[in-house]
Amino acid sequence: MILASLAAATLVAAVAIGPIEPDGSVIMSAQQKNAAVQPLVRSATECIARTVLVDPHFHRQESIENLGDLIVASMPSCVTPVRAMIEAYDRYFGDGTGESFFLGPYLDALPTVVNKWLPPKASGNSTAE
Repeated sequence: MILASLAAATLVAAVAIGPIEPDGSVIMSAQQKNAAVQPLVRSATECIARTVLVDPHFHRQESIENLGDLIVASMPSCVTPVRAMIEAYDRYFGDGTGESFFLGPYLDALPTVVNKWLPPKASGNSTAE
């Protein structure tokens, strides 16, 4: 009876986890890998956006022309979530992919994403005149 329960539990676990490589790593689809890193991308982005919003330089500006400078200035405060995001990319997609993602598509999209977090007046998104 115990052996049957153990075999059933092993089968359920194998189906839930998916195929396993000879080195013990789990084979994941690109969609599963992306889903696994999204919470870390969101955490890093939220940290950066919150840090920009509380930066005293942000509140002294009439426009967000220097958003890139404020994002760069936020990095020391957000190094832990940014590093976690990069390491997750390396773990799921291969060594070096985290840095490539961070320096490429992530930083390219970051000003637009952070701008969406900003109050309407600061981001220039205000429709009321």
